[in-house]
Amino acid sequence: MAGLGSWSLSVAALIALLLPGSREECGRISLPTPTVHLGDPLTASCIVSPNCSHLGPEAQIVWKLGRESQPGKRRQRLEDGSQEFTVTVPHLSSPRVLLSCYLRWDHSLQMLDQAEVQAGYPPAAPHNLSCLMNLTTNSLICQWEPGPNNHLPTNFTLKSFKSRGNCQTQEDSILDCVPSDGQNHCSIPRRHLQLYQNMGIWVQAENALGTTKSPQLCLVPMDVVKLEPPTLWALPPSPEVAPPQPGCLLLRWEPWKPSLYIEQKCELRHQPRLGEASWALVGPLLSQTLQYELCGLLPSTAYALQMRCTRWPLPGQWSDWSPSLTLTTAQRAPIVRLDTWWRQRQLDPRTADMQLFWKPMPLDRYSGQIQGYLVRLAGPAGAGPLLCNTTELSCTFCLPSEAREVVLVAYNTAGTSHPTPVVFLESRGPPLARLHTMAQDPHRLWVGWEPPSPRPQGYVIEWGLGPPSPSGSNKTWKMEHNGSISGTLLQENIRPFQLYEITVTPLYQDSVGPSRHIYAYSQEMAPSRAPELHLKHIGKTWARLEWVPLPPELGKSPLTHYTIFWTSSARGQSFSTVLNASSHGLVLHGLEPASLYHVLLRATSKAGAANSTSLTLMTLALEESELHVLLGLFGFLLLFICLCGAARLCCRPSRKNPLWPSVPDPAHSSLGSWVPSIMVEETFQLPSLRDTGMPPITKITVLEEEEKKPGPWESNDSSGTCGLPTLVQAYVLQGDPRACSTQPQPQSGTCDQVLYGKVLGSPTSPGPGHYLRCDSTQPLLGGLTPSPKFYENLWFQTSPLGTPEPLVPNQEDDCVFGPLLDFPLLQGLQVHGVEGLGGI
Repeated sequence: MAGLGSWSLSVAALIALLLPGSREECGRISLPTPTVHLGDPLTASCIVSPNCSHLGPEAQIVWKLGRESQPGKRRQRLEDGSQEFTVTVPHLSSPRVLLSCYLRWDHSLQMLDQAEVQAGYPPAAPHNLSCLMNLTTNSLICQWEPGPNNHLPTNFTLKSFKSRGNCQTQEDSILDCVPSDGQNHCSIPRRHLQLYQNMGIWVQAENALGTTKSPQLCLVPMDVVKLEPPTLWALPPSPEVAPPQPGCLLLRWEPWKPSLYIEQKCELRHQPRLGEASWALVGPLLSQTLQYELCGLLPSTAYALQMRCTRWPLPGQWSDWSPSLTLTTAQRAPIVRLDTWWRQRQLDPRTADMQLFWKPMPLDRYSGQIQGYLVRLAGPAGAGPLLCNTTELSCTFCLPSEAREVVLVAYNTAGTSHPTPVVFLESRGPPLARLHTMAQDPHRLWVGWEPPSPRPQGYVIEWGLGPPSPSGSNKTWKMEHNGSISGTLLQENIRPFQLYEITVTPLYQDSVGPSRHIYAYSQEMAPSRAPELHLKHIGKTWARLEWVPLPPELGKSPLTHYTIFWTSSARGQSFSTVLNASSHGLVLHGLEPASLYHVLLRATSKAGAANSTSLTLMTLALEESELHVLLGLFGFLLLFICLCGAARLCCRPSRKNPLWPSVPDPAHSSLGSWVPSIMVEETFQLPSLRDTGMPPITKITVLEEEEKKPGPWESNDSSGTCGLPTLVQAYVLQGDPRACSTQPQPQSGTCDQVLYGKVLGSPTSPGPGHYLRCDSTQPLLGGLTPSPKFYENLWFQTSPLGTPEPLVPNQEDDCVFGPLLDFPLLQGLQVHGVEGLGGI
């Protein structure tokens, strides 16, 4: 029941908080002042009334400044039972912010009260106070500058009083003038003014943090009168008034009507309409004059004029500048130089048709505007009959054969230019040596030449569209007065892709030279089309193509090369080749029989390229007989490759088991050029051979290491040698060194002997040893043996029937004697000592 009562009490307290009329009764915020100095600390308190005491003695209050929570604490309980909570904001940085007091209730916040806090600065003193007496509104208008923003609502009041001294003493107060919100000016009506009496005026500024005022201004209202500007007028021409001279303007003005009784002075300023020149000031001008002639200006120039006035000689304020009046000064006569050129056509022996051209070249930037040109015959007493009066830059007239000179002048309303004599000279001077052109860009052409000798005084350059345009139509020309130059740049009326005819004529003292012509383009076009491809002949793997080169076209850049492209339809492969511009045919090789190809020709120049129409061709198919021949050739080639491979496989020397034994021929072997190194590992000890009683070594035999049964042809008389060690037995036999026995060698029961050669000589003989070699074709090898040592023969000799073969050469054999060093196997022989051989 106690818990239920507590829950009922909490719900009642929450309802009391939420009811609109109960929030003020529950809590409120108390501020010392709602406006504080920006940056100063702020202290506030939230007082919770006794009506909310049932929420508990330890109620939790939360402070918020804007959206930021502020630390606060419970301060004390007041006598009436309410609770006071305080908070201190150390630094108030916002000009306007809301301070809120919340009660923490069941994990939520309930607002008790909210107050707005304003922060700012005291008002700055207004400055630049000034006043003008406006006769139009008949009031004194004062304005000022309020100073920097203080973030607080500020009220400005214009205060004034009347005074007879220097505004040190105040006589009568004048009603305060309060401007509208946001305005910094205020008007004092005429009824509150004494126009010729001093007034003290100042501005007061006030906000919640303080009050300031501007410095006091002391003035007489009529001394600050500001007049309205006068009205300017151009003086109309009249018989009584002479027209202005060149560089002069005539003008008048009308003062502002309410200021007609006020003496004033005025200022006039002027500025050219074109250019960036500054205003030039003229004055003072007295108002009684009302008209003025302004001179020293540029001729034929438009000027803007303005005027202002002020009270004079009494003090006053300058009026605003009047609206601008635009006038143009009178123009001068043309100050120009006229460059002339002509073309002559003889109509009959007594009359020539002359076409005269001229070009004005201003000599002064302020020269008068040209309105027309006059052409007259030159007479003895001056100008003769008039031939032309035109506004164009050319004139055509008939000239009598006896007349050789005319006079040309430019004119306008102010007069004429100095006359320019035109003498029609004869063409008998030297011509130019060479003429050439070069395009600078699509709109400029450089034309150059080699000056002739003697040097001309100048040149005339003419250019215009070449053929097929009519000759002489719309030609442009210019004159170069420097005879030493060798070229000029043409920049007028030059367009790309157009053929121009350029003519250069030298000018001499009393004649002209012959004209030279040249044609040129400033930019050429790419070829419009390419030649058409034609199939001349075709085969199974080739095709001959031809084309007819197109003739040169005007305005088209010359061709530099051709490119041929062909694509196989079956495989999709593309090929190309480049040919020079003089080519007119091509043979395509490496084509596939019975295949479709697409061929394209591209013609290329420096300006671009153009393609021809595509040519489709099909190569011829192979015939049946040709197919048979090709298949036969292919089979024969395959068989030949197989045979070569088999032969190479069978004849390779690296094979271990060849199909037939490889028997070397000692007589034709290459061992004679082989010099083996001394093998120390097989060195063995022999008895000393230095004993003179030792018979010489005359025979070398090679014995197998395996024991075999003695053959029927082997002798038993060699027991003496077979008693030696096996290695020694292979080298030592006794006999006559010079005898070539025809008898078989003694047979041994322990070894097979094969005669290879005889050593002639003795180890003790002073001369070098010799050997006797027989060039026998008898096979020396009988069968495969284990790998022999380096000092053994590779093969053992037996006859097919098992009978001994004659192993010793006889007298009929071809025996060759030579040095021992020529026998390679003997070079490996080493015999050391003959000790122990005495019993052999």
